[in-house]
Amino acid sequence: MPQRSIPFIFMRGGTSRGPYFLRSDLPEDREKLAEVLLAVIGAGHPWNIDGLGGGTAVTCKVAMLSRSDDPSADVDYFFAQVVSAKREVDFSPSCGNILSGVGPAAIEMGLVEPGDGQTTVRIRAVNTGSLIEAEIQSPGGEVEYEGTTVIDGVPGTAAKIRLTFSEVVGSKSGRMFPTGACMEEIGGIPLTCIDVAMPMVVARASDFGLTGHETPAEIDGNRAFYERMEPIRVEAGRRMGFGDVSESVVPKFALLAPPRAGGTVTSRYFMPWDCHPSYAITGGICLATCVLAAGTIAETVVPQRFDGPAASIVIEHPSGHMEIVADFDVDGEQLGLRKIGTIRTARKLASGQVFVPAGIWN
Repeated sequence: MPQRSIPFIFMRGGTSRGPYFLRSDLPEDREKLAEVLLAVIGAGHPWNIDGLGGGTAVTCKVAMLSRSDDPSADVDYFFAQVVSAKREVDFSPSCGNILSGVGPAAIEMGLVEPGDGQTTVRIRAVNTGSLIEAEIQSPGGEVEYEGTTVIDGVPGTAAKIRLTFSEVVGSKSGRMFPTGACMEEIGGIPLTCIDVAMPMVVARASDFGLTGHETPAEIDGNRAFYERMEPIRVEAGRRMGFGDVSESVVPKFALLAPPRAGGTVTSRYFMPWDCHPSYAITGGICLATCVLAAGTIAETVVPQRFDGPAASIVIEHPSGHMEIVADFDVDGEQLGLRKIGTIRTARKLASGQVFVPAGIWN
């Protein structure tokens, strides 16, 4: 039986990379879709030797695009996280770094007509319902990838992409604080369960005997930390209303520490079974909101208060810094988040056909 070919664009989006597909070129059935994506990535092998994956969480991501029927959006963006060494696909989260490539990919795929100079692509994140505006450089009506913008975690420079998010509060739970508490305790660890763009569990590194400035390799080598963290994350997921999350990448986990390099806060972000080499965009948005909101665990690490109507939160991560800019107001203890965003870059790496065994499609 011949193999099945699927058109794709392979892109780096922010500090992640993966294949971008037209949703219509993939199976509609969710179980069959998962099998196809497992084959595309080569999941189930630590090196993804039989697919396009790169053996890490940030290189085993998939974007699926289509024209949106939402009047507020041009493009629907459906995300899948393929678990590199396992035969698992998680459709529950979104990914802000892969989102960075959605605007350019949508133009390349003919889903959006480019403007001359700059093109604003309105994106609906199918997984979470968030709305995002991506400003893409398009001189002469073509996507510009070369530029002078630097993002930590990616070598060299590229064209600037501005991402502005709205309607991100309660991405999965419907509430900023799904448990009803700004801060609580699980397993003897004080923490905050928060849901803005990405559901997260946020705790202090010092409560785990860490400085928060360890490298990802140092943390990943500390299996005692994961053995303590994972039950806390699973219980937090249950309290947040997500049921049994032991096989899900949601909620994510983050550690906080005081900054050392001029930022607002230092953080380590988990995916969740290994440490991110830099920081997820959706995670950065959630963490920045945690810093802005009163009464959270972040308030015990970042004494500075932000009163609005705008603030810049700089997160120190293993590869450098990431700035999150928020438009918000504060009414008593209540945080009203209007828009929040950051600057990213993306680059088209390849395009063509990826092949999967025909038997898994039929």
